[in-house]
Amino acid sequence: MPDQDVRLIHLKVWLDEQLAILFAAQGWGAVPQATLTAASSDASFRRYFRWEGDGRSFVVMDAPPPQENCKPFVDIAFLLAKSGINVPKIYAEDLERGFLLLNDLGNQTYLDVINDENADGLFNDALQALLAFQQLPMVAPLPSYDVALLRRELELFPEWYVKRELGIEFDAHQQALWQRASDLLIDSALAQPKVLVHRDYMPRNLMISEPNPGVLDFQDAVYGPVTYDVTCLFKDAFLSWPEARVLDWLERYWQQAGALGIPVQADFQEFLRASDLMGVQRHLKVIGIFARICHRDGKPRYLTDVPRFFAYIEAVLARRPELAELAELLASLRPAPGACV
Repeated sequence: MPDQDVRLIHLKVWLDEQLAILFAAQGWGAVPQATLTAASSDASFRRYFRWEGDGRSFVVMDAPPPQENCKPFVDIAFLLAKSGINVPKIYAEDLERGFLLLNDLGNQTYLDVINDENADGLFNDALQALLAFQQLPMVAPLPSYDVALLRRELELFPEWYVKRELGIEFDAHQQALWQRASDLLIDSALAQPKVLVHRDYMPRNLMISEPNPGVLDFQDAVYGPVTYDVTCLFKDAFLSWPEARVLDWLERYWQQAGALGIPVQADFQEFLRASDLMGVQRHLKVIGIFARICHRDGKPRYLTDVPRFFAYIEAVLARRPELAELAELLASLRPAPGACV
Protein backbone atom coordinates (compact mmCIF):
# COMPACT_ATOMS: atom_id res chain seq x y z
CA MET A 1 0.00 0.00 0.00
CA PRO A 2 1.42 3.40 -0.93
CA ASP A 3 2.69 5.48 1.96
CA GLN A 4 0.24 8.30 1.29
CA ASP A 5 -2.68 5.84 1.65
CA VAL A 6 -1.30 4.72 5.01
CA ARG A 7 -1.21 8.38 6.06
CA LEU A 8 -4.80 8.82 4.97
CA ILE A 9 -5.89 5.87 7.13
CA HIS A 10 -4.10 7.37 10.14
CA LEU A 11 -5.57 10.78 9.34
CA LYS A 12 -9.13 9.39 9.28
CA VAL A 13 -8.67 7.67 12.65
CA TRP A 14 -7.27 10.88 14.17
CA LEU A 15 -10.03 12.96 12.59
CA ASP A 16 -12.79 10.75 14.02
CA GLU A 17 -11.28 11.10 17.50
CA GLN A 18 -10.92 14.88 17.26
CA LEU A 19 -14.41 15.44 15.85
CA ALA A 20 -15.93 13.40 18.68
CA ILE A 21 -14.09 15.61 21.19
CA LEU A 22 -15.05 18.82 19.36
CA PHE A 23 -18.73 17.94 18.97
CA ALA A 24 -18.99 16.99 22.63
CA ALA A 25 -17.25 20.18 23.75
CA GLN A 26 -19.51 22.37 21.58
CA GLY A 27 -22.70 20.55 22.53
CA TRP A 28 -23.43 19.59 18.95
CA GLY A 29 -24.49 16.02 19.75
CA ALA A 30 -23.20 12.95 17.98
CA VAL A 31 -20.86 13.25 15.02
CA PRO A 32 -23.03 12.71 11.91
CA GLN A 33 -22.35 10.60 8.87
CA ALA A 34 -20.12 12.65 6.58
CA THR A 35 -18.00 12.68 3.47
CA LEU A 36 -14.27 13.32 3.28
CA THR A 37 -13.12 14.60 -0.10
CA ALA A 38 -9.91 16.08 -1.47
CA ALA A 39 -10.16 19.86 -1.08
CA SER A 40 -6.91 20.85 -2.76
CA SER A 41 -3.24 20.14 -3.06
CA ASP A 42 -0.43 22.55 -3.74
CA ALA A 43 3.14 22.71 -4.94
CA SER A 44 4.39 21.38 -1.59
CA PHE A 45 3.79 17.99 0.02
CA ARG A 46 0.70 19.24 1.87
CA ARG A 47 -2.78 17.91 1.12
CA TYR A 48 -6.15 19.22 2.22
CA PHE A 49 -9.43 17.38 2.72
CA ARG A 50 -12.94 18.70 3.32
CA TRP A 51 -15.18 16.96 5.87
CA GLU A 52 -18.89 17.62 5.31
CA GLY A 53 -21.80 16.32 7.33
CA ASP A 54 -25.21 17.55 8.51
CA GLY A 55 -24.60 21.14 7.41
CA ARG A 56 -21.15 21.45 8.98
CA SER A 57 -17.82 21.41 7.22
CA PHE A 58 -14.17 21.37 8.26
CA VAL A 59 -10.86 21.30 6.45
CA VAL A 60 -8.15 18.83 7.42
CA MET A 61 -4.49 19.49 6.60
CA ASP A 62 -2.13 16.58 6.01
CA ALA A 63 1.45 17.90 6.13
CA PRO A 64 3.80 14.91 6.24
CA PRO A 65 6.95 15.28 8.32
CA PRO A 66 9.83 15.66 7.70
CA GLN A 67 8.98 17.48 4.43
CA GLU A 68 6.48 19.80 6.13
CA ASN A 69 6.25 21.38 9.58
CA CYS A 70 2.86 22.50 10.90
CA LYS A 71 4.15 24.54 13.82
CA PRO A 72 4.84 27.75 11.85
CA PHE A 73 1.29 27.56 10.45
CA VAL A 74 -0.15 27.27 13.96
CA ASP A 75 2.02 30.05 15.38
CA ILE A 76 1.42 32.52 12.55
CA ALA A 77 -2.33 31.77 12.41
CA PHE A 78 -2.52 32.84 16.06
CA LEU A 79 -0.50 35.98 15.32
CA LEU A 80 -2.65 37.02 12.33
CA ALA A 81 -5.94 36.23 14.03
CA LYS A 82 -5.07 38.70 16.79
CA SER A 83 -5.10 41.50 14.21
CA GLY A 84 -8.54 40.52 12.92
CA ILE A 85 -7.35 38.79 9.76
CA ASN A 86 -9.60 35.93 8.63
CA VAL A 87 -7.29 32.91 8.91
CA PRO A 88 -8.29 29.31 9.61
CA LYS A 89 -9.28 28.57 13.19
CA ILE A 90 -7.39 25.55 14.51
CA TYR A 91 -9.68 23.12 16.34
CA ALA A 92 -7.14 20.32 16.82
CA GLU A 93 -3.50 19.68 16.04
CA ASP A 94 -1.03 16.81 15.97
CA LEU A 95 2.24 18.51 15.10
CA GLU A 96 4.27 15.32 15.41
CA ARG A 97 2.27 13.58 12.70
CA GLY A 98 1.42 16.71 10.72
CA PHE A 99 -2.38 16.77 11.09
CA LEU A 100 -4.52 19.88 11.63
CA LEU A 101 -8.30 20.24 11.92
CA LEU A 102 -9.40 23.69 10.70
CA ASN A 103 -12.58 25.61 10.11
CA ASP A 104 -13.68 25.87 6.50
CA LEU A 105 -13.16 29.27 4.87
CA GLY A 106 -15.04 28.24 1.73
CA ASN A 107 -14.28 26.50 -1.53
CA GLN A 108 -13.69 29.43 -3.88
CA THR A 109 -10.35 31.16 -4.14
CA TYR A 110 -9.85 34.60 -5.64
CA LEU A 111 -8.25 32.82 -8.57
CA ASP A 112 -11.51 30.93 -9.19
CA VAL A 113 -13.69 34.02 -9.49
CA ILE A 114 -11.62 37.14 -10.18
CA ASN A 115 -12.22 38.96 -13.47
CA ASP A 116 -11.98 42.43 -15.00
CA GLU A 117 -15.25 43.54 -13.41
CA ASN A 118 -14.79 42.38 -9.81
CA ALA A 119 -11.00 42.77 -9.48
CA ASP A 120 -11.12 46.27 -7.97
CA GLY A 121 -13.42 45.19 -5.14
CA LEU A 122 -11.63 41.92 -4.43
CA PHE A 123 -8.20 43.53 -4.43
CA ASN A 124 -9.44 46.31 -2.17
CA ASP A 125 -10.44 43.66 0.38
CA ALA A 126 -7.09 41.91 -0.08
CA LEU A 127 -5.25 45.19 0.49
CA GLN A 128 -7.13 45.85 3.73
CA ALA A 129 -6.01 42.47 5.08
CA LEU A 130 -2.46 43.10 3.87
CA LEU A 131 -2.39 46.53 5.52
CA ALA A 132 -3.68 44.97 8.75
CA PHE A 133 -0.86 42.49 9.09
CA GLN A 134 1.76 44.98 7.93
CA GLN A 135 0.79 47.07 10.97
CA LEU A 136 1.59 44.23 13.38
CA PRO A 137 4.58 44.92 15.63
CA MET A 138 7.59 42.82 14.65
CA VAL A 139 7.90 41.03 17.98
CA ALA A 140 7.20 37.39 17.03
CA PRO A 141 10.20 35.03 16.70
CA LEU A 142 10.08 34.90 12.91
CA PRO A 143 13.11 34.77 10.60
CA SER A 144 14.20 37.76 8.55
CA TYR A 145 14.55 38.04 4.80
CA ASP A 146 18.33 38.30 5.15
CA VAL A 147 21.18 37.99 2.65
CA ALA A 148 21.35 34.22 3.04
CA LEU A 149 17.64 33.66 2.36
CA LEU A 150 17.48 36.08 -0.57
CA ARG A 151 20.55 34.50 -2.19
CA ARG A 152 19.34 30.96 -1.53
CA GLU A 153 16.10 31.80 -3.30
CA LEU A 154 17.84 33.40 -6.26
CA GLU A 155 20.17 30.43 -6.70
CA LEU A 156 17.15 28.25 -7.47
CA PHE A 157 17.11 29.88 -10.91
CA PRO A 158 20.56 28.76 -12.14
CA GLU A 159 20.39 25.46 -10.26
CA TRP A 160 16.99 24.24 -11.41
CA TYR A 161 15.91 26.29 -14.43
CA VAL A 162 19.17 27.04 -16.21
CA LYS A 163 20.98 23.81 -15.39
CA ARG A 164 18.18 21.24 -15.11
CA GLU A 165 15.51 22.64 -17.44
CA LEU A 166 17.70 24.31 -20.10
CA GLY A 167 20.75 22.05 -19.68
CA ILE A 168 23.08 25.07 -19.57
CA GLU A 169 26.03 25.67 -17.26
CA PHE A 170 27.00 29.32 -16.78
CA ASP A 171 30.38 30.16 -18.27
CA ALA A 172 32.65 32.58 -16.40
CA HIS A 173 31.14 35.68 -18.02
CA GLN A 174 27.58 34.55 -17.40
CA GLN A 175 28.42 33.72 -13.80
CA ALA A 176 29.88 37.20 -13.29
CA LEU A 177 26.74 38.79 -14.78
CA TRP A 178 24.57 36.65 -12.53
CA GLN A 179 26.59 37.52 -9.43
CA ARG A 180 26.37 41.26 -10.03
CA ALA A 181 22.65 41.14 -10.90
CA SER A 182 21.95 39.04 -7.79
CA ASP A 183 23.88 41.47 -5.62
CA LEU A 184 21.87 44.39 -7.00
CA LEU A 185 18.53 42.67 -6.32
CA ILE A 186 19.59 41.60 -2.82
CA ASP A 187 20.90 45.06 -1.93
CA SER A 188 17.62 46.63 -3.08
CA ALA A 189 15.58 44.20 -0.99
CA LEU A 190 17.70 44.74 2.12
CA ALA A 191 17.47 48.52 1.77
CA GLN A 192 13.68 48.47 2.05
CA PRO A 193 11.74 49.10 5.26
CA LYS A 194 10.67 45.85 6.94
CA VAL A 195 7.21 44.51 7.80
CA LEU A 196 5.62 41.10 8.26
CA VAL A 197 5.77 39.37 4.86
CA HIS A 198 3.37 36.54 3.91
CA ARG A 199 5.64 35.47 0.98
CA ASP A 200 2.83 34.02 -1.17
CA TYR A 201 0.13 36.67 -0.99
CA MET A 202 -1.64 35.90 -4.25
CA PRO A 203 -5.18 35.11 -5.47
CA ARG A 204 -4.68 31.36 -5.16
CA ASN A 205 -4.14 31.75 -1.39
CA LEU A 206 -7.05 34.14 -0.77
CA MET A 207 -10.52 32.68 -0.20
CA ILE A 208 -13.87 34.28 -0.92
CA SER A 209 -15.05 34.35 2.65
CA GLU A 210 -16.75 36.43 5.34
CA PRO A 211 -14.97 38.57 6.31
CA ASN A 212 -13.22 38.73 2.96
CA PRO A 213 -10.67 37.45 2.20
CA GLY A 214 -9.80 34.28 4.05
CA VAL A 215 -6.00 34.12 4.06
CA LEU A 216 -4.15 30.81 3.61
CA ASP A 217 -0.62 29.46 3.14
CA PHE A 218 1.11 31.91 5.48
CA GLN A 219 3.38 29.41 7.22
CA ASP A 220 6.54 30.74 5.54
CA ALA A 221 6.06 34.30 6.83
CA VAL A 222 9.16 36.35 7.63
CA TYR A 223 10.06 39.94 8.39
CA GLY A 224 11.21 41.58 5.20
CA PRO A 225 10.75 44.12 2.38
CA VAL A 226 7.58 46.17 2.50
CA THR A 227 6.96 45.86 -1.27
CA TYR A 228 7.14 42.05 -1.36
CA ASP A 229 3.53 41.02 -0.74
CA VAL A 230 1.83 43.79 -2.70
CA THR A 231 4.06 43.03 -5.70
CA CYS A 232 3.24 39.34 -5.36
CA LEU A 233 -0.50 40.12 -5.26
CA PHE A 234 -0.58 41.99 -8.54
CA LYS A 235 2.11 40.05 -10.46
CA ASP A 236 0.68 36.63 -9.88
CA ALA A 237 1.88 33.20 -10.96
CA PHE A 238 -1.39 32.28 -12.64
CA LEU A 239 -2.93 35.45 -14.08
CA SER A 240 -1.69 38.79 -15.35
CA TRP A 241 -3.14 42.30 -15.45
CA PRO A 242 -2.47 45.30 -17.72
CA GLU A 243 0.46 47.34 -16.43
CA ALA A 244 -1.59 50.54 -16.18
CA ARG A 245 -4.07 48.80 -13.89
CA VAL A 246 -1.30 47.35 -11.73
CA LEU A 247 0.26 50.81 -11.42
CA ASP A 248 -3.07 52.23 -10.23
CA TRP A 249 -3.48 49.46 -7.62
CA LEU A 250 0.09 49.92 -6.41
CA GLU A 251 -0.45 53.66 -6.00
CA ARG A 252 -3.65 53.06 -4.01
CA TYR A 253 -1.77 50.68 -1.73
CA TRP A 254 1.15 53.12 -1.33
CA GLN A 255 -1.19 55.96 -0.37
CA GLN A 256 -3.14 53.88 2.15
CA ALA A 257 -0.01 52.35 3.66
CA GLY A 258 1.59 55.74 4.13
CA ALA A 259 -1.54 57.12 5.77
CA LEU A 260 -1.52 54.22 8.26
CA GLY A 261 2.11 54.71 9.19
CA ILE A 262 3.34 51.60 7.42
CA PRO A 263 6.98 52.33 6.47
CA VAL A 264 6.63 52.52 2.70
CA GLN A 265 9.12 54.59 0.70
CA ALA A 266 8.37 58.32 0.97
CA ASP A 267 8.50 58.86 -2.81
CA PHE A 268 6.17 56.86 -5.07
CA GLN A 269 8.78 56.47 -7.81
CA GLU A 270 11.22 55.09 -5.24
CA PHE A 271 8.50 52.68 -4.10
CA LEU A 272 7.90 51.57 -7.71
CA ARG A 273 11.60 50.93 -8.30
CA ALA A 274 11.79 48.87 -5.12
CA SER A 275 8.66 46.95 -6.17
CA ASP A 276 10.09 46.31 -9.64
CA LEU A 277 13.36 44.90 -8.31
CA MET A 278 11.61 42.93 -5.59
CA GLY A 279 9.39 41.41 -8.25
CA VAL A 280 12.37 40.36 -10.36
CA GLN A 281 13.92 38.62 -7.36
CA ARG A 282 10.67 36.74 -6.70
CA HIS A 283 10.06 35.88 -10.35
CA LEU A 284 13.53 34.38 -10.78
CA LYS A 285 13.01 32.39 -7.59
CA VAL A 286 9.61 31.08 -8.71
CA ILE A 287 10.94 30.08 -12.14
CA GLY A 288 13.53 28.02 -10.28
CA ILE A 289 10.91 26.55 -7.96
CA PHE A 290 8.63 25.58 -10.84
CA ALA A 291 11.56 23.84 -12.57
CA ARG A 292 12.38 22.04 -9.31
CA ILE A 293 8.77 20.93 -8.89
CA CYS A 294 8.96 19.49 -12.41
CA HIS A 295 12.31 17.73 -12.20
CA ARG A 296 12.39 16.73 -8.53
CA ASP A 297 8.71 16.20 -7.77
CA GLY A 298 7.38 15.10 -11.17
CA LYS A 299 4.83 17.92 -11.53
CA PRO A 300 5.55 19.52 -14.93
CA ARG A 301 2.34 21.56 -15.18
CA TYR A 302 3.83 24.49 -13.27
CA LEU A 303 6.37 25.10 -16.03
CA THR A 304 3.58 26.28 -18.33
CA ASP A 305 3.44 29.50 -16.26
CA VAL A 306 7.16 30.26 -16.61
CA PRO A 307 6.63 32.51 -19.68
CA ARG A 308 4.38 34.73 -17.54
CA PHE A 309 7.27 35.37 -15.14
CA PHE A 310 9.70 36.11 -17.95
CA ALA A 311 7.16 38.62 -19.29
CA TYR A 312 7.07 40.35 -15.89
CA ILE A 313 10.86 40.42 -15.79
CA GLU A 314 11.22 41.73 -19.34
CA ALA A 315 8.78 44.58 -18.65
CA VAL A 316 10.97 45.66 -15.72
CA LEU A 317 14.21 45.24 -17.67
CA ALA A 318 12.86 47.60 -20.32
CA ARG A 319 12.45 50.46 -17.82
CA ARG A 320 15.29 49.78 -15.36
CA PRO A 321 18.67 50.35 -17.05
CA GLU A 322 20.46 49.29 -13.87
CA LEU A 323 19.37 45.73 -14.73
CA ALA A 324 21.16 45.76 -18.09
CA GLU A 325 23.52 42.96 -17.01
CA LEU A 326 20.60 40.72 -16.08
CA ALA A 327 19.05 41.49 -19.46
CA GLU A 328 22.31 40.47 -21.16
CA LEU A 329 22.43 37.23 -19.17
CA LEU A 330 18.84 36.24 -19.92
CA ALA A 331 19.33 37.04 -23.62
CA SER A 332 22.34 34.69 -23.66
CA LEU A 333 20.16 31.82 -22.44
CA ARG A 334 17.75 32.06 -25.35
CA PRO A 335 18.24 29.96 -28.50
CA ALA A 336 19.78 31.81 -31.39
CA PRO A 337 17.32 32.85 -34.16
CA GLY A 338 16.61 29.92 -36.41
CA ALA A 339 18.00 27.37 -33.96
CA CYS A 340 16.12 24.15 -33.31
CA VAL A 341 14.47 24.20 -29.90
